[in-house]
Amino acid sequence: MSGATRPNNKHLMVCSGRAYPELADEVAQELGVELVPSRQVTYANSEIYVQFQESVRGCDAFVIQSHAAPVNEALMEQLIMVDALKRASAKRITVVSPFYPYARQDKKHLGREPISARLVADLYRAAGADRIMSVDLHAAQIQGFFDGPVDHLWALPVLSDYVREKYQGEEMAVVSPDAGRVRLADMWTDKLGCQLAIIHKRRDPNKANEVTTHEVVGDVKGKTCLLVDDMIDTAGTMCQAAQALKDHGASRVIAAATHPVLSGPAAERLNNSCIEDLIVTNTLPIRKDVEIRNLTVLSIAPLVAKAIQEVFEDGSVTSLFR
Repeated sequence: MSGATRPNNKHLMVCSGRAYPELADEVAQELGVELVPSRQVTYANSEIYVQFQESVRGCDAFVIQSHAAPVNEALMEQLIMVDALKRASAKRITVVSPFYPYARQDKKHLGREPISARLVADLYRAAGADRIMSVDLHAAQIQGFFDGPVDHLWALPVLSDYVREKYQGEEMAVVSPDAGRVRLADMWTDKLGCQLAIIHKRRDPNKANEVTTHEVVGDVKGKTCLLVDDMIDTAGTMCQAAQALKDHGASRVIAAATHPVLSGPAAERLNNSCIEDLIVTNTLPIRKDVEIRNLTVLSIAPLVAKAIQEVFEDGSVTSLFR
């Protein structure tokens, strides 16, 4: 297909990085299109080269990349893909980052710290991106970091539909594992029509980064407790919260999160925890060496594909979440 040309009218093209091509394939199938053929090479000195092997002139391009470890390589590859599309005269370029890189570095906690989430947005703009699409941003203000449209998708409908169907009839409580996720947990309670509880972590002021007690605010005794978060990284917070719920009389504990980062000791901690069911989406690939019992992975591809279709047709992405 090298050198192939297309008519110079508006057409949708989907491109994929190498971090998680399976998700991009699934999105493309939902849209009924083929991924743009490309040549991507990592040279011996770790520099990345990209060439699209089909004309992209005048197209509406969507560049899908999942930012799994190594995050920096995935990010750089996506930036290079955007630059290549811009220089090849793509009409509009949308960065699709289901898991936004550096999202947890969204503000300064201490002096002389970076705001890396803003830097990433600047890099996307400098490379030539016109628009960003992401799922469950760690902090909503990241939408304001990019000088252009940001489509913030929510995995809540995908996850909550599964939970509602599987645990229908059980008395449930939605639980925020810390104070920072209360707003997310509150949205879950609206969806499921159940009570809200919060885990309050008390820290010893004389011991850095050490939680001494977990207080449960809300009635969880005898209930099926659903812990919700936007991501699970090393799983320490989630597993400690689950044990606190059991200690306060919860009949069972399940957990749901959008992004399965699952770094370091996450698998071991989850397998040794009292969490009976862990529900995540496939915004990130599950590494082959990670084996977690009772893990359910739901596909985010239909949601991403619908959002891409709405953007391409100048429709409403917001309508997907009403």
